[in-house]
Amino acid sequence: MTHKKQQKKISPDQSLTLPADLPALLLAWYDQHARALPWREGKKPYRVWVSEIMLQQTGVRTVAPYFERFLAAFPTVGALADANEQQVLKLWEGLGYYTRARNLKKAAEIIVRDLGGQFPDTYDEIRKLPGIGPYTAGAIASICFELPAPAVDGNVARVAARISGQSFDDKIDLKQAAATALAALYPAERRGDFTQSLMELGALICVPNGAPKCDACPVQASCASFKSGSFSLPARKDKPKRKRADITALILESDGHLAIRQRDEVGLLPGLWEFPNTDGHLTEQEALMLAESWGTQPSVVHGSKRTRHIFTHVEWDILCYHIECENDPPCFIWADQRALSDLYPLPTAFKKLLNDE
Repeated sequence: MTHKKQQKKISPDQSLTLPADLPALLLAWYDQHARALPWREGKKPYRVWVSEIMLQQTGVRTVAPYFERFLAAFPTVGALADANEQQVLKLWEGLGYYTRARNLKKAAEIIVRDLGGQFPDTYDEIRKLPGIGPYTAGAIASICFELPAPAVDGNVARVAARISGQSFDDKIDLKQAAATALAALYPAERRGDFTQSLMELGALICVPNGAPKCDACPVQASCASFKSGSFSLPARKDKPKRKRADITALILESDGHLAIRQRDEVGLLPGLWEFPNTDGHLTEQEALMLAESWGTQPSVVHGSKRTRHIFTHVEWDILCYHIECENDPPCFIWADQRALSDLYPLPTAFKKLLNDE
């Protein structure tokens, strides 16, 4: 379709208008097209909870192997509560947004200590757990306990906005309006499947990037955006420009062991492990002088490499020197490859520096 019509904006206190037959249409489609995802087996609260936390800011393909490894290590909420935090972070290594893992651990401890090991079964009680917002609480409440609790993230909000043809200037208002409209539509049965069908539609059909697959959409006949030929909803605002920071990292090696240190408990990547580093790009001579100041007695520079790592709000331009040292001072932990692989959670920004070393 080439014809486009201006989308009507509504005031933030209004709800979106969605077709009354939306649950029936989506459930019939979901029965035919739902993906077989490991966390959907049995709709168990612990599995759904872990998966939903992992899926925040992270795609399904990336999450699936992490989920399997995490559940193998911590098969129950009790096992997670008893785990060492560094173990949890190590299994999270590479997923990013490590606060998610810390909150999982904190919530597990609360469930074991205060709730007798039983996952709460009401929306309000689920919402009280650390790291659980309205979307995750709605997902767990509806999928696991069949409550009429919408789970509206950006994915579902996009679906609701496109179907209704209505827009908001503020994405929070949009999510609230979508939640209000969807709550009124929840069927008497299969509420969890309805929640997952909305997620599935946004993931497989009404996709965020590229043209939606309208020919395969079960809601096509009721979709205002399809009728108008415009899929610009919801309106996107320009993201603020990411800050850039120059970093020099040193891979200091002594007798087959590499120097690492723990990051501060506040700020970016709190409490994780890193190779020694400093702000700015150092020359080779400056890097040797820095290593000397730590008492490592640097002897040979094996080489250098340059790489970038992008976080949500900042981009690191990393210059790395690999330096052989004659001394291993106690200001660092000197870890061999097994320890780096099994014990110390090393963020991707630093782990990638080992490639081709």
